[in-house]
Amino acid sequence: MPKYIIEREIPGAGYICGPDLQAISQKSATVLQGLGPQIQWVQSYVTEDKIYCVYIAPNKELVLEHARKAGFPANSVAEIKRMIDPTTAE
Repeated sequence: MPKYIIEREIPGAGYICGPDLQAISQKSATVLQGLGPQIQWVQSYVTEDKIYCVYIAPNKELVLEHARKAGFPANSVAEIKRMIDPTTAE
């Protein structure tokens, strides 16, 4: 199943407090449950003004539907074609 990386522009994202991050996570999980098992949230990275999320889904449209239903921005959605790390150089 394809993996996608979603760029969410959220000014001040890096300063969102723990309880608010928990509420955002709960909202995402609730929407995911409603969409069914074919879409999964893997993890997210929070920077100063953006959140980058990794999802597994059959297509980009389902990722965008999740964002729309959850009320989250999805400024960019790209399919991950490959992953590399330092061991790739060996």
